[in-house]
Amino acid sequence: MFKKSHSLLSRVISTTVLAASLATAPAWAAIGEPEKEDLKFGFIKLTDMAPLAIAYEKGYFEDEGLYVQLEAQANWKVLLDRVIDGQLDGAHMLAGQPLGATIGFGTKADIITAFSMDLNGNAITVSNDIWDQMKQYIPNGPDGKPVHPIKADALKPVIEKYKDEGKPFNMGMVFPVSTHNYELRYWLAAGGINPGYYAPHKGDTSGQIDADALLSVTPPPQMPATMEAGTIYGYCVGEPWNQQAVFKGIGVPVVTDYEIWKNNPEKVFGVSKHWAEEYPNTHLRVVKAMIRAAKWLDDKNNANRPEAVKILSQSEYVGADYDVIANSMTGTFEYEKGDKRDVPDFNVFFRHNATYPYYSDAIWYLTQMRRWGQIADPKPDSWYMDIAKKVYRPDIYRQAAEELIADGVISAAEFPDFATEDGFKAPQTHFIDNITYDGSKPNEYLKKFEIGLKDDQKI
Repeated sequence: MFKKSHSLLSRVISTTVLAASLATAPAWAAIGEPEKEDLKFGFIKLTDMAPLAIAYEKGYFEDEGLYVQLEAQANWKVLLDRVIDGQLDGAHMLAGQPLGATIGFGTKADIITAFSMDLNGNAITVSNDIWDQMKQYIPNGPDGKPVHPIKADALKPVIEKYKDEGKPFNMGMVFPVSTHNYELRYWLAAGGINPGYYAPHKGDTSGQIDADALLSVTPPPQMPATMEAGTIYGYCVGEPWNQQAVFKGIGVPVVTDYEIWKNNPEKVFGVSKHWAEEYPNTHLRVVKAMIRAAKWLDDKNNANRPEAVKILSQSEYVGADYDVIANSMTGTFEYEKGDKRDVPDFNVFFRHNATYPYYSDAIWYLTQMRRWGQIADPKPDSWYMDIAKKVYRPDIYRQAAEELIADGVISAAEFPDFATEDGFKAPQTHFIDNITYDGSKPNEYLKKFEIGLKDDQKI
């Protein structure tokens, strides 16, 4: 653990949430002095914690009068519990965590977010043996390399073979309300593979009811070793743990989340609602610092990424080799060993309005919770909107952004048009199954899927 305090001894990242609404928030008002200066923030060892590390290393937190500690956490549950009980002031969180906590799936608590940390950044990797079995179902391009995106259709006959032999097909994801869980489920279901259902009302939170592929939780840094041991045959995780499998020669990433859902939201900075209300100026200043860090990460077509990789490779942050992190962080991604391709948007931190907490992003996560039974009962469209507004706080983001604009640090053109922004992205079409997502019509969206709960269905 690092501590950066007034004497430069500490390392933290902080976050707070203001209680205001878009309707009542002033267009811009100067932020007052921080109510709390010494802060401790948690993170998991993944490259998308980068905005925290950069805000610390570049002095952006100190510019806001904040003295931060950054502390790696053992897993996502421990991280969330420590934010809830106040041991952490805030944390790098899975985008679904504040939503899951608010609706009471798992731990019940009021958690909010005013800052989206990144877009994309995940992939699905399978073991060498599974890859060898899949390859016969994947066409090659003129260069002799597999045509991407690779769909789960190529995995389906492999899973059917395992079922015929009476063998379970085990796969790993990082947490029940993680993007990784929903992306892996989305990819599998798009290929006709049922990833299973949850039934919390019956006490079954395994997520394996009626499953063709059995998904279970494995902490991100342990994914490669767990697959190498044969406990799981594949997994969905963030970087650098897909590229680590390539470097170790134990597996092949078959599809990125950019290919599953182009420019999907991934992590957020989460704080408890109580903390946000107690320290509103502190929270705004944290968001300001992190917006600056995100912009630095994407500036000049990723020109700062090599420096960022050097920082992240340090043991107190991600702690993976420079080359492993750079393999995806600098605009490329390696699939089968030697098959390195340009993917400039594999990690996005600022462009495409990546830092803005869109209601439509929150609602997508809620639709997937309903689709797979984590939300056991049908809900009206208005319920999805109410939960999104309770958890995602673009009003706080707007205040922080407008002060950066007023300070001349970032131009207004680099943010959404706050005068007209309603928190909903235009209907999104770039999904691997070509299904369009309109966040204003969640129940209509759920009806489009062949596999998954919809209407009044219940497990």
